[in-house]
Amino acid sequence: MTPEPRESAAPTTSQPGAFRLDGKTAIVTGAASGIGQAIAMRFAATGATVFLMDIQREGLENTASLISTCNAASAHLLPCDVTDARAVSEAISRTAAGERIDILVNSAGVSSIGNLLSTSDEEFDRIFRVNVKGVFHCMQAVVDPMKRQGGGVILNLASIAASAGLPDRFAYSMSKGAVLAMTFSVARDFLADKIRCNAISPARVHTPFVDAFLRRHYAGREEEMFAKLEKSQPIGRMAVPDEVANLALFLCSDAAAFITGADIPIDGGFIHLRG
Repeated sequence: MTPEPRESAAPTTSQPGAFRLDGKTAIVTGAASGIGQAIAMRFAATGATVFLMDIQREGLENTASLISTCNAASAHLLPCDVTDARAVSEAISRTAAGERIDILVNSAGVSSIGNLLSTSDEEFDRIFRVNVKGVFHCMQAVVDPMKRQGGGVILNLASIAASAGLPDRFAYSMSKGAVLAMTFSVARDFLADKIRCNAISPARVHTPFVDAFLRRHYAGREEEMFAKLEKSQPIGRMAVPDEVANLALFLCSDAAAFITGADIPIDGGFIHLRG
């Protein structure tokens, strides 16, 4: 005998507003530029109230200005160093005192060039403080408010470097592997509290960081090296921040209510289609 179908407990993509965040409050770290800025702008464009967190206040002000120009939703500045546990706790406590915290996106991060032998203690610690402890501090600060309000969504920016074995990315790969491990652990530990936790693993994304990196290391050869980096992606180009923001919007919306403990690559085929 075929069981009777149960009523759906969550919106489906056929329902209006499934890919919107109306009435939700989101904290986005690394919101001063690049992927974090694109995610913050996309969330605001789809109805969220967005709290912008970054150590670069000028960049935050620029993001807030872009949001106010394009959207009716509001944006608030949370200038903060994610490596400072107390500063993060205080900033998020102030936010939670006046708002629900429906969504946390951990996008703040720094990169590093070097292999096991060329990576110094100082460089390893720098990457660990920002990319690992920064994510740890922010997640730890939002979980209790999310538990009290009956749930929430955490989205961490990992990287294909966590699993693809990129050359000369030893410390960076270490840090993103830790982000993935923390993602899976938090998803499991707070499943009963209705807190979803997922990760996105991008391949190369064309951000201001990429342009600065090429200017610093390949002065006079920027166009040549940019083309080489694009060709390393099977799809033939880098991603743009808006494409990552689209995926972030889906994963943080009610349309993804059945997704937790997942790592979603957005890599132009890099992991599985490389020749």
